[in-house]
Amino acid sequence: MKIEEEISQKKFRNAHQKSVINVLFTGSWLQLQLKNFMKGYDITQQQYNVLKILKGQYPTPVTTSLIRDRMLDKMSDVSRIVSRLQEKKLVSVNRSSVDKRLVDIVIAKNGMDLLEKIDSQSDYMDSMTANLTDDEAEQLSNLLDKLRG
Repeated sequence: MKIEEEISQKKFRNAHQKSVINVLFTGSWLQLQLKNFMKGYDITQQQYNVLKILKGQYPTPVTTSLIRDRMLDKMSDVSRIVSRLQEKKLVSVNRSSVDKRLVDIVIAKNGMDLLEKIDSQSDYMDSMTANLTDDEAEQLSNLLDKLRG
């Protein structure tokens, strides 16, 4: 459905305004789709993002600052997310022996198992862009990279 129909707006100031509104609207739509998908696994998108970061670093422990730097949502409260993941026994957290203010975080076996379950459903993420050909998906990705350029 066209953005004009989605938000019931017939006119835009120009193509640039329309494209920004379309990106914002589509981003919100994608986030809602992922939020609903992640609910089935009792985690948030941010928690999933942290688990993926930790899996990529495994078995090396990481700090909250490294996680923060690599998060997709830069406004996330990493300490709170890690605490919730620790409560769910998806990560292990150890205080640094050098600096008690720092913590070393490693993904736990339960976290790895959960990621394996979620990632086995990767066709779900693919389905969100099923209306695009592979070439169109690549072009979209390139255009978004250029937009942030």
